[in-house]
Amino acid sequence: MELDDTDRRILRALQKQGRISNADLSETVNLSASACHRRVQRLEAEGYIGNYVALLDARRLGFPTTVFVEITLSGQAEELLDAFEKAVARVPDVLECHLMAGTADYILKIVAEDTEDFARIHRQHLSRLPGVAQMQSSFALRTVFRTTALPV
Repeated sequence: MELDDTDRRILRALQKQGRISNADLSETVNLSASACHRRVQRLEAEGYIGNYVALLDARRLGFPTTVFVEITLSGQAEELLDAFEKAVARVPDVLECHLMAGTADYILKIVAEDTEDFARIHRQHLSRLPGVAQMQSSFALRTVFRTTALPV
């Protein structure tokens, strides 16, 4: 399915306000309510919209520390990559894990209460991940800009 301008307007609006009513969404994108509802259902069915979520404030929930961890594995065998990826997916403090091209094999985005909490995460989880040869952690001093919106 090819996205048209109306589909893109719907996606932009939903990225900003996922809980917008269909009536308000249809008004925003200049469509009838029934046509808007059908398009949203189609966008969901085709996988353009994967889910609706609440974006929580990490600071208010007691996780003001963001740490980026670069991980280099001891090898590149498929079994090692699979084992690492399965294990890291079970670490609750890891928000994102990306397979990288470059000096590190993976980069993780982790939230923590403070440096002591990160030390606990490192000791209990990261140091036990399979195949890790090297780790380098960088603490974010301040988030300058963050968005979840894709440029549709």
